[in-house]
Amino acid sequence: MLEKTYKKKHLTSFQLIILGFAGVILLGTVLLMLPFSTLDKVPTSFHEALFTATSAVCVTGLVVKDTGSYWSVAGQTIILVLIQIGGLGVVTVAASVSLFSGKRYHLCKGAPCRMRYQHLKWAELSD
Repeated sequence: MLEKTYKKKHLTSFQLIILGFAGVILLGTVLLMLPFSTLDKVPTSFHEALFTATSAVCVTGLVVKDTGSYWSVAGQTIILVLIQIGGLGVVTVAASVSLFSGKRYHLCKGAPCRMRYQHLKWAELSD
Protein backbone atom coordinates (compact mmCIF):
# COMPACT_ATOMS: atom_id res chain seq x y z
CA MET A 1 0.00 0.00 0.00
CA LEU A 2 1.05 3.51 -0.68
CA GLU A 3 1.44 5.71 2.32
CA LYS A 4 0.55 9.30 1.91
CA THR A 5 2.98 11.69 3.41
CA TYR A 6 1.78 15.07 4.47
CA LYS A 7 4.10 17.98 4.86
CA LYS A 8 3.28 20.65 7.34
CA LYS A 9 3.11 24.01 5.71
CA HIS A 10 4.82 26.69 7.71
CA LEU A 11 4.01 30.33 7.32
CA THR A 12 6.82 32.68 6.52
CA SER A 13 7.27 35.74 8.68
CA PHE A 14 5.95 37.91 5.85
CA GLN A 15 2.78 35.83 5.59
CA LEU A 16 2.38 35.92 9.37
CA ILE A 17 2.56 39.71 9.42
CA ILE A 18 0.02 40.04 6.60
CA LEU A 19 -2.38 37.58 8.20
CA GLY A 20 -1.96 39.31 11.56
CA PHE A 21 -2.86 42.70 10.13
CA ALA A 22 -5.78 41.23 8.20
CA GLY A 23 -7.04 39.46 11.32
CA VAL A 24 -6.85 42.62 13.44
CA ILE A 25 -8.65 44.62 10.74
CA LEU A 26 -11.37 41.97 10.43
CA LEU A 27 -11.85 41.78 14.21
CA GLY A 28 -12.01 45.58 14.43
CA THR A 29 -14.53 45.66 11.59
CA VAL A 30 -16.80 43.17 13.32
CA LEU A 31 -16.61 45.04 16.61
CA LEU A 32 -17.33 48.40 14.96
CA MET A 33 -20.35 46.94 13.16
CA LEU A 34 -22.03 46.00 16.44
CA PRO A 35 -24.70 48.40 17.78
CA PHE A 36 -22.92 49.14 21.07
CA SER A 37 -20.13 50.87 19.09
CA THR A 38 -22.35 53.79 18.01
CA LEU A 39 -24.09 56.47 20.04
CA ASP A 40 -27.46 55.79 18.38
CA LYS A 41 -27.14 52.02 19.02
CA VAL A 42 -27.59 51.21 15.32
CA PRO A 43 -25.38 48.78 13.40
CA THR A 44 -22.75 50.30 11.13
CA SER A 45 -22.51 49.08 7.54
CA PHE A 46 -19.70 46.68 6.68
CA HIS A 47 -17.86 48.97 4.28
CA GLU A 48 -17.86 51.92 6.71
CA ALA A 49 -16.62 49.78 9.59
CA LEU A 50 -14.00 48.14 7.34
CA PHE A 51 -12.73 51.50 6.12
CA THR A 52 -12.54 52.87 9.66
CA ALA A 53 -10.78 49.77 11.02
CA THR A 54 -8.31 49.66 8.14
CA SER A 55 -7.57 53.36 8.48
CA ALA A 56 -7.01 52.96 12.22
CA VAL A 57 -4.72 49.92 11.94
CA CYS A 58 -2.71 51.53 9.15
CA VAL A 59 -2.55 54.76 11.22
CA THR A 60 -3.86 56.80 8.29
CA GLY A 61 -6.48 58.82 10.16
CA LEU A 62 -9.18 58.88 7.49
CA VAL A 63 -12.77 58.43 8.67
CA VAL A 64 -16.19 58.06 7.10
CA LYS A 65 -18.13 59.09 10.22
CA ASP A 66 -17.06 61.78 12.67
CA THR A 67 -15.37 59.92 15.52
CA GLY A 68 -16.59 62.18 18.31
CA SER A 69 -20.24 62.43 17.30
CA TYR A 70 -20.94 59.01 15.73
CA TRP A 71 -19.00 56.45 17.77
CA SER A 72 -19.77 55.69 21.43
CA VAL A 73 -17.08 55.43 24.10
CA ALA A 74 -16.82 51.72 23.28
CA GLY A 75 -16.41 52.47 19.56
CA GLN A 76 -13.82 55.15 20.25
CA THR A 77 -11.94 52.72 22.51
CA ILE A 78 -11.97 50.09 19.76
CA ILE A 79 -10.56 52.64 17.30
CA LEU A 80 -7.93 53.68 19.83
CA VAL A 81 -6.85 50.06 20.39
CA LEU A 82 -6.67 49.52 16.62
CA ILE A 83 -4.44 52.59 16.29
CA GLN A 84 -2.16 51.28 19.05
CA ILE A 85 -1.96 47.82 17.50
CA GLY A 86 -1.22 49.32 14.10
CA GLY A 87 1.45 51.61 15.47
CA LEU A 88 3.23 48.90 17.40
CA GLY A 89 2.30 46.03 15.08
CA VAL A 90 5.27 45.67 12.78
CA VAL A 91 7.87 46.02 15.51
CA THR A 92 5.96 43.77 17.91
CA VAL A 93 5.40 41.00 15.36
CA ALA A 94 9.02 41.08 14.21
CA ALA A 95 10.34 40.99 17.77
CA SER A 96 7.90 38.22 18.78
CA VAL A 97 8.80 36.05 15.80
CA SER A 98 12.50 36.37 16.45
CA LEU A 99 12.06 35.87 20.20
CA PHE A 100 9.77 32.84 20.10
CA SER A 101 11.10 31.12 16.98
CA GLY A 102 14.04 29.64 18.86
CA LYS A 103 16.46 30.68 16.15
CA ARG A 104 19.46 32.76 16.97
CA TYR A 105 20.28 35.55 14.59
CA HIS A 106 23.87 36.62 14.25
CA LEU A 107 25.27 39.62 12.50
CA CYS A 108 28.13 37.61 11.11
CA LYS A 109 27.84 33.94 10.09
CA GLY A 110 29.91 31.27 8.43
CA ALA A 111 33.44 30.92 7.17
CA PRO A 112 33.90 34.49 5.85
CA CYS A 113 33.12 35.83 9.30
CA ARG A 114 35.53 33.47 11.03
CA MET A 115 38.24 34.30 8.52
CA ARG A 116 37.70 38.01 9.03
CA TYR A 117 38.11 37.87 12.83
CA GLN A 118 40.43 34.88 13.33
CA HIS A 119 43.50 37.10 13.72
CA LEU A 120 42.00 38.80 16.77
CA LYS A 121 42.70 37.30 20.17
CA TRP A 122 40.13 36.97 22.96
CA ALA A 123 41.77 39.73 25.00
CA GLU A 124 41.39 42.16 22.12
CA LEU A 125 37.70 41.28 21.68
CA SER A 126 36.83 41.76 25.35
CA ASP A 127 38.12 45.36 25.51
